[in-house]
Amino acid sequence: MREKWRYALAGGLAGAANGLFGGGGGSVFVPLLTGYCGLDQRRAFATSVAVILPLCVLSVGIYFCRGGLDFMAALPYLVGGALGGWAGGKWFKGMKMPWLKRAFGLLLIYGGVRSFL
Repeated sequence: MREKWRYALAGGLAGAANGLFGGGGGSVFVPLLTGYCGLDQRRAFATSVAVILPLCVLSVGIYFCRGGLDFMAALPYLVGGALGGWAGGKWFKGMKMPWLKRAFGLLLIYGGVRSFL
């Protein structure tokens, strides 16, 4: 029972990040899944994708209802993101974990630096 509360808390934090910033819940969720919930890295990445998708859909709905969504401006990013997601999913299985961890760490550092600049 205690594990379910940990999972719910991790999901809640990822959802809050997604709702506040319009995305980025996965960058919160993966470290929580590995460190706090004890999942292995590969499973944490896959679980994060499965959880973040519905959270993004919910966030889009809220932004749309409040008039803050320009779908036509977002369309090129959606197409590029879908293609990148497909390619990343194909590469994911064959990538060695140390490289995947490094790439994710660099992405987090890049995002953190960009947030402050």
